[in-house]
Amino acid sequence: MVKLFVGGFPLEMTELELVKMIGPHGDVETIKIVRDKKTRICKGYAFLEMKDRTGAENAVIALDGTQIADRVLSVKINDDFVKKSPPPRKSFGYGNNNNRNSGNRDSNPRNYNSSNQGGYRSNNEQSPAGDRPRRPRKTM
Repeated sequence: MVKLFVGGFPLEMTELELVKMIGPHGDVETIKIVRDKKTRICKGYAFLEMKDRTGAENAVIALDGTQIADRVLSVKINDDFVKKSPPPRKSFGYGNNNNRNSGNRDSNPRNYNSSNQGGYRSNNEQSPAGDRPRRPRKTM
């Protein structure tokens, strides 16, 4: 499948009219006219998918630069159509510990050594009820 960009057509043009215009050059699979989200008014460009590259090239040769109702039509093959993989997600220290364990630390960031000198509790230790410091109450 080949994706085409069609721009510069009149804002009143419908999907059916676009398919009738491009259809003689090749088989149109899908069409999407880009519209404003709030007003649903056409923005003047669309994306089409055609079955084969020869039909897409024929449409570009025949229609690119033609004038329709005081507007100049622009028809181009969109080679950037291949979906790109999303960029790797960056870790900001929450959730994913991939970048956190570099250096001289053990693999468990809460338990630096077995003697518990750093003041960190291991996951197995249970804290007594009054062990945690409390925030002072506001007085009015």
